[in-house]
Amino acid sequence: MPPPWTEEELEAARTEAIELFRKRRTEEPVEDYLEAFDQYQGVLEELLEATVDLTADAGTMVGVVSEPKLLEAFRYLSGPPISEDDLEVLAKAVLTPIRLKKDKAMAKRVADVVIHALDPRRFPWVVGGREPTEAERDAAVLASAALLATRRLETKRRNEGKQGQEGTVKKALADAGITEVETRKIPVLTHAPGPGQFCGESLLGKRKADVIVGLWDSRTLPIECKVSNSATNSVKRLNDTTVSKAVSWRRQFGESQVVPTAVLSGVYKLHNLTAAQESGLNVFWAHDLPQLIDWINSTKA
Repeated sequence: MPPPWTEEELEAARTEAIELFRKRRTEEPVEDYLEAFDQYQGVLEELLEATVDLTADAGTMVGVVSEPKLLEAFRYLSGPPISEDDLEVLAKAVLTPIRLKKDKAMAKRVADVVIHALDPRRFPWVVGGREPTEAERDAAVLASAALLATRRLETKRRNEGKQGQEGTVKKALADAGITEVETRKIPVLTHAPGPGQFCGESLLGKRKADVIVGLWDSRTLPIECKVSNSATNSVKRLNDTTVSKAVSWRRQFGESQVVPTAVLSGVYKLHNLTAAQESGLNVFWAHDLPQLIDWINSTKA
């Protein structure tokens, strides 16, 4: 097994990861946010115009929720915003344009759920049963555009962070002479990549792994790439999700056959890292992948 980190080593590594996170975040271009803001500002102005400042009849609202870009903005009019999953449950609906256009009753339920939950601070005229002032309308558009742009940037950060980290891990493996093979379902370990091979995201047993490596000694190394932007968030990403996968893989395939591992970047608390390691999860860092490659190479012996 990979040698466990001491608390001092974990502290040094997590401190370096936090500093790198700060550097990336402070250098992030503000243009991404402004571009999203301008886009959503236009969509919200179109939405308010199409719905006569959210006072239109049910037939008009049905037409709005069947347009994807308008429906996305529409969900953010409530306080707080309603996620797609929650809206489907609350409205007993399927949020696809085809279904919403065909089923007018379902589309009306979607519109009713959002209108019923409208943010009264942003849309006081709807609650008051009157027309908005120009200042109220402008303020509602700006506040809603900022909310949507912020959420899009957060989603983009998560996706790019995870995808970028997976790409970095794959490149390090390939540079070390480990061959990439096709993704696959792995119900038993004989279906896993062989020694000196790896594949991208695949189903290992009942849980997915971001990267799966066939070690030189014929064991299987499932790797989870985790990027955390806060210490609170790290509990879910590392201790709740990744450790539970490690336990599941070891229970299904045996402790001597799989080596569950996480490659981390971002912000983590020391005690969460220690707890994950004590639970049987092996930890490496995205900023120091040579350590992972050195250990993989050591399995040749």
